[in-house]
Amino acid sequence: MDALVALRGAVRAELEKFSAGDLVLIGVSGGADSLALAFASELEAEKLAIKLIAVVVDHQLQPGSSEIANKVSKTLNLETRIEKVNVEITDGLEASARRARYVAFEKVAKELSAVAIFLGHTKDDQAETVLLGLARGSGARSLSGMAIRNGIYVRPFLNITREQTLATCKELNLEPWNDPHNDDQNFLRVRARKNVLPIMERELGPGISDALVRSANLLRDDADALDYLADQYWAKEKSLEISKLETLPRAVRTRVLRLALFEKGVSQLSSEQVSQVEALISNWKGQGEVSLPAGVKVSRISGRLTLSS
Repeated sequence: MDALVALRGAVRAELEKFSAGDLVLIGVSGGADSLALAFASELEAEKLAIKLIAVVVDHQLQPGSSEIANKVSKTLNLETRIEKVNVEITDGLEASARRARYVAFEKVAKELSAVAIFLGHTKDDQAETVLLGLARGSGARSLSGMAIRNGIYVRPFLNITREQTLATCKELNLEPWNDPHNDDQNFLRVRARKNVLPIMERELGPGISDALVRSANLLRDDADALDYLADQYWAKEKSLEISKLETLPRAVRTRVLRLALFEKGVSQLSSEQVSQVEALISNWKGQGEVSLPAGVKVSRISGRLTLSS
């Protein structure tokens, strides 16, 4: 009962930010987290006069995926949309499937004028995300993990544990579907969940997941502040003059460069590419232009950075 109360409270806190008559989509995979999210949302939405529709995405990556999607939809007490997607694998199965899933969510949201898409990520998912970011050598934004609210996406369970969602499913007599991919050690996230975090808990003491989540929250505050300073500078200056950029802290300067490059059509940049561009300011030795995705080139000419394509 305590678990269900906690879940309902987390959902209610987010639903209360909307108005009567609004439509919220619930992303449901059939796992414990999303099933618990759907049922907790159903219990809270009616009293607020908020409409819910569940969206089940069939990635068509496993035999019988259509039957699984239909079974999941029949488990729910909500109106349900099943969206079939074709996953084009470009940068790994997990990332490609996630991208296809989010495209499907956003398509339905636009079609139905939904105000939000609720997702069932938990505190455990957050800890895994931060740990993977550390393993990749990511910066503050990536290490800040997932935000409860990010555009149309809402993750009410980021302060709820997987143990609580499992307990809620048991209490409600729900039978979650266990995606075989969640046990496939070929996936880095699965190895982090099943191997690395348990070892850290055993060797460093309990509370590692909580500590990772706490670090993510602190880093998110810092990253938000740095983004704000960069946004303010770029909105005011719209300038890539070296003398002005040199006065900025590097963390703000690199964000300004990302903003300028984004406006030029460069949406994906590695930290190494940003460092190469930033070196044209802070470590100028007469080096040549820096070539970036989308055919954009950055040069230092007459005391300013010039972007060309």
